[in-house]
Amino acid sequence: MPMISNYNPDVLSCLANLSSDEVFTPPGLANQMLDLLPQQLWNNPDIRFLDPCCKSGVFLREIAKRLDKGLENKIPDRQERINHIMKNQLFGIAITELTGLISRRSLYCSKTANGKYSVCTVFNDPYGNIRFRRIKHEWKDGRCVFCGASQENYDRGPDLESHAYEFIHTEKPEEIFNMKFDVIIGNPPYQLSDGGGEGYSAVPIYNYFVENAIKIRPRYLLMIIPARWYSGGKGLDDFRKMILSDNRFKELHDFPETSDCFPGLNIRGGVCYFLWSSDYIGDCKVVNHIGKSFNSMVRSLTEPNIEIFIRYNKAISIVRKVRSFNEPTYDNLVMSRNVFGIPSNFNLYSKNPKENFNIKLYRSDRSCRDISDRVVYVSSKHIKRNIHLVNKIKVIVSKASPGGDEYPHSIITTPIIAGKKSVCTETYLVISVFNSMKEAKNLLCYMSTKFFRFMLALVKNTQNISRDCFSLVPVVNLDNVWTDENLYKKYGLTKEEIDFIESMIRPMPLNGGDEIVTDEGDDE
Repeated sequence: MPMISNYNPDVLSCLANLSSDEVFTPPGLANQMLDLLPQQLWNNPDIRFLDPCCKSGVFLREIAKRLDKGLENKIPDRQERINHIMKNQLFGIAITELTGLISRRSLYCSKTANGKYSVCTVFNDPYGNIRFRRIKHEWKDGRCVFCGASQENYDRGPDLESHAYEFIHTEKPEEIFNMKFDVIIGNPPYQLSDGGGEGYSAVPIYNYFVENAIKIRPRYLLMIIPARWYSGGKGLDDFRKMILSDNRFKELHDFPETSDCFPGLNIRGGVCYFLWSSDYIGDCKVVNHIGKSFNSMVRSLTEPNIEIFIRYNKAISIVRKVRSFNEPTYDNLVMSRNVFGIPSNFNLYSKNPKENFNIKLYRSDRSCRDISDRVVYVSSKHIKRNIHLVNKIKVIVSKASPGGDEYPHSIITTPIIAGKKSVCTETYLVISVFNSMKEAKNLLCYMSTKFFRFMLALVKNTQNISRDCFSLVPVVNLDNVWTDENLYKKYGLTKEEIDFIESMIRPMPLNGGDEIVTDEGDDE
């Protein structure tokens, strides 16, 4: 049949990076995932496969190729074998009407299952086993009760896609086909805009696909999803807890740099794919992929008293050594967002100090071309909260991280000492406040170490830094000047552990230049 013997992956490879929300899977990646399944599945004519989020149909097509070869001895006639595979073993739910057509073309070699050129001759309708049903969101208080979509954004007429995906807009996904599936595999849509404005705010939805797939109780579940769930975030805390407490996750492949998995794409925090097996109980084989190299380790997905998933195998021993000191961590010191109640776009300032505009304001936005633009002056009436901190020395850092996701990485921008009689906009996080300039400078040195920024990087998986990102950074005595050398010695790190930290984090020199603003006269 032409679908099997003359198959050419180039078309679907070209589709593989059209969107960061609904990412098309390259054929090579689909086969890497399928390789995790037991090989005997391809010789079994009774195994059923479901892709609940079909986009290009690549998973079903690659499965068809494997079954066609594996069932040669049991069903020798090629047409009979193809008919059996298409009719009884392969099922899909398209995410849009268009992806339904693409998936049918990939699987049946025809946009209709019963078309003239379809490789399958047993279907009486154009849809075959790849269905698309236009589903409505169920609105309550302006949100969909199933996926959290904004009613304002997605309450659309029949001529526009509503992105109400059938597989997650039901409490009983098992009733969609009313049959038992042995393998569920897919690359679900990642997020929907939540109406936060300017395209920057989105709610994850891939977690619902994983949860509903497990509800169906297949023998195996294979999905590729963003890795942001590792440390939680918007709507993902319960999802993370669910995964970390489920010891049926047999294998997890982690890609911190998305382009190593999806060429040409940059999904903040990277992606991962996993194999979940209903018959498996135990630790998970975690494989870190960085470029063409990889590191594999069988380990628990959880660490005692740590709520996040630590992605790097080589970091586990480091974290255990640091945690053994039982020191408090900086998430208890870093102040919550927008300490002084001054938004990033605040513009009621003076560029020079004058009467009633005598408090320094550290800001940073697109109009700030150099360091001098970041410091302006405001009146005390503009400070909405924490007025008692104005006359404290503060160490602040931009909540937006620099550069892309490639390593080695700086993780944070160069921190700033904001002296007394100063505040900052919500662009910055206030790491700590002091009466002594000496302690502030020592914190600045500590933050510049690769060790500090490495411990921060283990939790941070988005461009923005929050207080929770500091949950693994130990609080140290700021009477001392800390360097990487004495920190490595303090925590007893081995050469291999040190080399790993050094490979991940860029140097951050503190030379007293324009990147650091200090007020020497504020020391006490």
